[in-house]
Amino acid sequence: MAGGRRATPSKAITVTLRDTDASASVHAEQPQPPAVVAPIVSSYNERIRPILDALENLRRLNITEEGIQLPSIVVVGDQSSGKSSVLESLAGISLPRGQGICTKVPLVMRLQNHPLPGPELVLEFNGKMVSTDEANVSEAINAATEELAGHGKGISNNPLTLVVKKNGVPVLTMVDLPGITRVPVHGQPENIYDQIKDMIMKYIKPEESNILNVLSASVDFTTCETIRMSQSVDKTGLRTLAVVTKADKSPEGLLEKVTADDVNIGLGYVCVRNRIGDESYEDARIEEQYLFESHPMLSKIDKSIVGIPVLAQKLVQVQALSISKTLPEIVRKIHEKLSNNLSELEKLPTDLATVDAMTAFKHIIEVIKESPTKIIHRGEFDESLSISGKCEKLQRSVKSKIEKSIVHGGSNFDSKTGVGSGFEHI
Repeated sequence: MAGGRRATPSKAITVTLRDTDASASVHAEQPQPPAVVAPIVSSYNERIRPILDALENLRRLNITEEGIQLPSIVVVGDQSSGKSSVLESLAGISLPRGQGICTKVPLVMRLQNHPLPGPELVLEFNGKMVSTDEANVSEAINAATEELAGHGKGISNNPLTLVVKKNGVPVLTMVDLPGITRVPVHGQPENIYDQIKDMIMKYIKPEESNILNVLSASVDFTTCETIRMSQSVDKTGLRTLAVVTKADKSPEGLLEKVTADDVNIGLGYVCVRNRIGDESYEDARIEEQYLFESHPMLSKIDKSIVGIPVLAQKLVQVQALSISKTLPEIVRKIHEKLSNNLSELEKLPTDLATVDAMTAFKHIIEVIKESPTKIIHRGEFDESLSISGKCEKLQRSVKSKIEKSIVHGGSNFDSKTGVGSGFEHI
């Protein structure tokens, strides 16, 4: 750790919430470099947590499965852009590293500020929850990724969620996607580029998605593939924020790049220094601050757009504003879905309490089961046999209950009528 370097503390964010229109206005004084070992928690204000918590509660309800999009921050970049380093610095944990594609599935990172000194790390995938720790999180992510995407070098659309509860992290939810690779290596499918591109477009296309474009300072921004992708879905640039990595490796011309903005980054740029080698996260922030204060070229970049703490602050602001803008529409859609589901429930028949009713219902189930065969194998189609996905789920549920009744009902099951004890109230 470098000694004798003094730093000024960060100034707070002032946030105003208006309940009447569920909107939020965030006014931030010009951010200053953090205190020497100040946690990133100083980059955001506790008063914006209610709307961020609201988003997390909605995610836990899995309302996206009902077609309701939630605001998100989608992290994209080329394979060698330094994406993992940025996410590691925000979360304060190590992510898988290595040659080739490190992120093979959508990695949903949920960062939650934790009052206790010891962090809690949990992986959620395939309906499972696996606890891990800082020393083993990288290996745990690799193991979960292999379960989701296989042992090869291909990618999978099945998401992996990493919940990080740690003292001092910003309250953020980000989706990290595989980095763009143009030439398939041994073991990768020939269309790996198209697969990754399709995945990225799926996540950044919704208006509710905010795009964090990770760019290396060494490249021409106008030629970046992920920039072109984000421009195709966000022509105004108002959903796109860029973080420029490896500023210490390629300082020449960086000031001109971020001030000219030839690629229309509406939410602006943040320049950062990647953590090097075995540096601690605290040491890395000290070195980053010193770099942007003392370097002959980098010191000319406005302090309001440099450093990981500034990036954390900007991301929290972007997320908070996005949630506040979309929350009324999300609430409206939820009420609409509930109303429609209640209407469907009211149309359902009363409980099947008689043998005749159960016999008739079993006949309906058999007709429904036969309809796919008629359509697929014989080319027949009867409008009266058209069913929705929910009917298919009902079919599977009833079939399961019938089978359970056969197994557990024993002598109480009537093979002619299909009625067994405990089966009267489906």
